[in-house]
Amino acid sequence: MKSIDEIRAEIENYKIENAEALEQFRLNFLSKKSELQSMFGEIKSIAPENRKNFGQMLNELKNKAQQRFEEQRTKMEAAACSRSNIADVTRPSANVPVGAMHPISIMMNQVRRIFEDIGFTAVTGPDIEDDWHVFTALNFAEEHPARDMQDTFFVELHPDVLLRTHTSSLQVRTMEKQQPPIRVICPGRVFRNEAITSRAHCIFHQVEGLYVAENVSFADMKQTLLYFAQRMFGPDVKIRLRPSYFPFTEPSAEMDISCYICGGEGCNLCKHTGWVEILGCGMVDPNVLENCGIDSKKYSGFAFGLGIERMTMLKYTTNDIRLYFENDVRFLQQFKAATR
Repeated sequence: MKSIDEIRAEIENYKIENAEALEQFRLNFLSKKSELQSMFGEIKSIAPENRKNFGQMLNELKNKAQQRFEEQRTKMEAAACSRSNIADVTRPSANVPVGAMHPISIMMNQVRRIFEDIGFTAVTGPDIEDDWHVFTALNFAEEHPARDMQDTFFVELHPDVLLRTHTSSLQVRTMEKQQPPIRVICPGRVFRNEAITSRAHCIFHQVEGLYVAENVSFADMKQTLLYFAQRMFGPDVKIRLRPSYFPFTEPSAEMDISCYICGGEGCNLCKHTGWVEILGCGMVDPNVLENCGIDSKKYSGFAFGLGIERMTMLKYTTNDIRLYFENDVRFLQQFKAATR
């Protein structure tokens, strides 16, 4: 019993300050040749009535030694790991790759800046809309194909709720809340139920514009869009307007620009016509003004809309719209210079 008490005191007071001391502790108290281990061989010489108590005390002592050994080893390993993680301030830093703004964001910002410079204000709104703001208020007939589920994503449980197909819904919301003069652009993401190809996608971005005031004419629209085209593609760019049809404008037009790659001579980009279509436009239909609570006899206006992906493909001569949605960093790195 005296030996057990002495060994217990040694275990508790043993100084373990490094790996060598830890190993010596193991040899002294846990190895097969240790004094503690040899005492297990003495159990057979103990009186039968004391053997059980003696054995229990030896086991407790061995467990105590094992526990102290494990605690000290864990503490030393943690300290070594901590030391290895200390930063070497003299070590050269690793090059961190610099990201680049997405080309869609670059183009969206450029378009916004151009129109903001001539007094337009950007407005935003929900991607999930109702039938009134997307179709009815904009003069879409009930049988119009855009209302078909083959062209539009409708919410199954709510037939009048859908993913907006154009940002014209923001024009309606603006006219409902504000009386003329109104001069806004409506950038945002839109959704259409289309097959994904190199030229089309079910998700894309638009910037639409609206100007409503007294005595707004078709000539005002033409000069505004000419200014935009020359700011975006260069001062030598020309525009032409071709008659078209949109439910919410009358008269309506498609606007082309002279090909800035070939100067109108003809190339693959313009399909050898010398012209490239970039947007649709027209004078706001009086029915749309009346639907939004604006007196169509007093006020007139024009609206336009352009697809950002198409503009980006033209600007940077990209041949596949899917590249903009694949999150390939190698593709985005090509646009670093455009963000400066």
